[in-house]
Amino acid sequence: METRAYFTAATMIIAVPTGLKLNSWMATLWGGRLRLGVPLLCAVCFLKLFALGGLTGVVLANSGLAIGLHDTYFVVAHFHYVLSMGAVVAIYAGFYNWIQNAHLLGLIHFWIFGIGVNIVFLPMHGLGLAGMPRRIPDFPTAWVGWNGVICAGVILSVMGGVLFLNVLGATNPWPVC
Repeated sequence: METRAYFTAATMIIAVPTGLKLNSWMATLWGGRLRLGVPLLCAVCFLKLFALGGLTGVVLANSGLAIGLHDTYFVVAHFHYVLSMGAVVAIYAGFYNWIQNAHLLGLIHFWIFGIGVNIVFLPMHGLGLAGMPRRIPDFPTAWVGWNGVICAGVILSVMGGVLFLNVLGATNPWPVC
């Protein structure tokens, strides 16, 4: 019982500065002179993924809901939005800002990867709310369709990753001095 209260408090303590960070990042965009390119698209995508993951974290801060959602796909989607995909898209933003010469390939990569990632993790929230547990080799047939959608999103995301490797090879960001 005490651990639930601790994790609820810890999650809410994390939520306040995270919300402030998100608002300060958006305020930075608000006051800046923006060039709509691949780095900015990746940065805005990072903000979206981070905000969505943060909102689901606030849901998980409710100890009553956390009990029901523990070890479900909802938790998997939450962690991947906040920690994995947000960080990966931020790295892409930095890379495209650095190389500055892969606009068309960068746009194609951004859209393929971004759509693929959201096709993977958005349905996981619903499946988690429906009670689908994680780390099981088999699941009820009611969830087969959504798992097919998730698999298609994974394939699209991998295609985006392969395209990024092609962008990396085509741009030669490490010229010989």
